[in-house]
Amino acid sequence: MSQDLAVAVRAEAALGEGPTWDAATGRLIWVDILGSRVHTYAPATGRRTVMATEQHVGAAKPCADGGLVVNLRDGIGRYDAEGAFSWLLRDPVPGRRGNDAAVAPDGALWAGTMRYDEAPGGGNLVRLAPDGAAHEALSGVTVSNGIGWSPDGSLMYYVDSPTRRIDVCPTGADLATHRRPFVTVEPGAGYPDGLTVDADGCVWVALWDGGRLHRYTPRGDLDRVVPLPVARPTACAFGGADLRDLYITTARTGAPHAHPSAGSLLVLRNAGHGLPGTAFGGCQCPAPAC
Repeated sequence: MSQDLAVAVRAEAALGEGPTWDAATGRLIWVDILGSRVHTYAPATGRRTVMATEQHVGAAKPCADGGLVVNLRDGIGRYDAEGAFSWLLRDPVPGRRGNDAAVAPDGALWAGTMRYDEAPGGGNLVRLAPDGAAHEALSGVTVSNGIGWSPDGSLMYYVDSPTRRIDVCPTGADLATHRRPFVTVEPGAGYPDGLTVDADGCVWVALWDGGRLHRYTPRGDLDRVVPLPVARPTACAFGGADLRDLYITTARTGAPHAHPSAGSLLVLRNAGHGLPGTAFGGCQCPAPAC
């Protein structure tokens, strides 16, 4: 590993995913999808927690009033601050599960799905508003993955991994008709997975089977490549009190000769400057957009 890259949490997650910084608690939240576990890690103290879920969990994000919203196999649910569970949107489809998710600046959750067998067109992307209203923004996707927004909230980025593309769309526009390719990852470099956007508007993406991170400028130019010791990084997010450390989730599944760090949570120190996140049900957008 490079001098600035380290193991933050030594683990053997089958499919680590979805790192998210929770500023209210000073901890990073991430999941092991196939292990049905939600992990937290507080860098300031080193404290870790692990919570089991009853279904495979694609993502876990903080709620504005405490607790977590989770993207599960059969839909979207919530654990309140005391740990009690309730469904927010139950939509079971045999052979399908929840995958990556993200909270928009307006406090809505965007949650994707995919089939376990990765059958083409078997997934979708849903927007769940804080008031509980749900809307299917995209159907017919295959592996719904990374989601993020530009610093001013005017652009939304989205990944359907087998396309090898990061797409971009004006926020509020119909994704099905207005998204366009932002960048295409070249063959042999891996598949785009989870992403995050930094304070400069650059898009960082983890490359599954590529063993690296790419950072693209707002114009779509590749300006940084970060080699990793693991073949299957899954997602990345800025965290820490000053949002300068980049945390990277990784997977062991399907890798018969996995690196010892595969399945661990990695951290790239002083990688840049991240954007403050939004909790589900909260809002960081200026009026009248909220």
